[in-house]
Amino acid sequence: MSTTPRPHPPHHEPDAPRDLVGIGIGPFNLSLAALAQPLAAIDAVFYDQRPSFAWHPGLLIEGSRVQVPFLADLVTLADPASEWTFLNHLKARDRLFPFYFAERFHVQRAEYDAYCRWVADSLPGLHFGHQVDAVRWNPERDLFEVDFTQLDADGEAEALGRTYTRNIVLGIGTEPYVPDPLRPLAEAPSVPVVHAADYLAHREALIGAEHVTVIGSGQSGAEIFLDLLRARPAAREKLHWLGRTEAFAPMEYSKLGLEHFTPDYTRYFHALPEGVRDRLVAGQWQLHKGIGADTVAAIHDELYRRTLHGGWPDVVLTPGVRVRTAGRIATTKVELHLEHLQQDTRSRLTTDAVVLATGYRERPLDRLLAGLDPYLRRDKRERPRVDEQFRLALDPSVTGSGCHIYVQNAERHSHGVGAPDLGLAAWRSATILNSLTGKKTYRLPSRTAFTTFGLDQSQQPPRIPQARQAQVLTPLADGR
Repeated sequence: MSTTPRPHPPHHEPDAPRDLVGIGIGPFNLSLAALAQPLAAIDAVFYDQRPSFAWHPGLLIEGSRVQVPFLADLVTLADPASEWTFLNHLKARDRLFPFYFAERFHVQRAEYDAYCRWVADSLPGLHFGHQVDAVRWNPERDLFEVDFTQLDADGEAEALGRTYTRNIVLGIGTEPYVPDPLRPLAEAPSVPVVHAADYLAHREALIGAEHVTVIGSGQSGAEIFLDLLRARPAAREKLHWLGRTEAFAPMEYSKLGLEHFTPDYTRYFHALPEGVRDRLVAGQWQLHKGIGADTVAAIHDELYRRTLHGGWPDVVLTPGVRVRTAGRIATTKVELHLEHLQQDTRSRLTTDAVVLATGYRERPLDRLLAGLDPYLRRDKRERPRVDEQFRLALDPSVTGSGCHIYVQNAERHSHGVGAPDLGLAAWRSATILNSLTGKKTYRLPSRTAFTTFGLDQSQQPPRIPQARQAQVLTPLADGR
């Protein structure tokens, strides 16, 4: 699909309803905005409370790479002819030939962040510094009301506003997860316990600490451990790396294993019973929480290099461990009370600083959607039900008017491990736009995997509903 971008959004009357309001501008809603931008029939606006786009700034460690190929950009897997592809970003920066010779299939995190910033700076309809406060249903107008606060450069309230819209897409993303035993220490400003999301802001202090403990056995934990290891002198590393998983395991990255991140598997997973889906997600951690094989190899290579003149590096790597409790010792040290899950043994570890590479959790939707609670339909565990087109299940009094709320990266319980994966961003955005327009605005493939995940051979893409807009009839000329 090749289209000519609309350089400027049309004039919008303050009280006129939008077709789409996006809440949050991370990679997923940025993907949706990029694919929606050339569609002149869609009046869309996106809000984010941050002053500008930023993608995990605390984890843009030098040399760290995105775990999906560069083709998993914001648009390519739905529209490779789009203006907003990663390759076109390189062309705009006169970096296409250097990238060609670099032969990189997986780009650095900082490069992906720069690409997203380029898109965010170029697209109309993106409003940073706008904090969405509430979402309500207005039954008199058959529209959603979105209240927001416009923030100044210091993040202080500057003005209040309201937007009416037929459709909403929630892309509020995830938030750092801090285990309960460590929460009091992480929330105390003077305690050297930081989440990986803030790693780079504290990197120099962590390098200077006498002993550092990294908690978390996923990719972020591995990258931070490797970065600290490389920065510390041989034989005086004084590093601990602890994880709850049974091993510092590589991510499942076989070609057939990766087919769990295809639309085919997403549709298969969505059709399973709720209880089966919950059991599957709990057991599929290695599909998305393991460590890249290159990072595992780099850690071993660095450790091996430090044995060149005899002796072992002063590091301890222990999987299968959980933190039971934690507290302060004197004024500068942290004591961790540990439990080994297989041995059923306990011990204590004293350290000068802790990095929590404990991952992220979906931001709860309840606070934002409190005004819609009477209209929301939930599953047995009180989670929002999400249909195959990424729409929240709402009362027919809302959906009957053709209005919907879509979600991005808030549907792992209903759509599987691919929900937070960048490789499905463009397909999901295109699916949402096809649903919103009521037609195949973007042609999506009917089959995407060699694996047939169930005995039912008729894995078909979701049916595209009819558009809400009334049909327009073209009058015939006389004599025809």
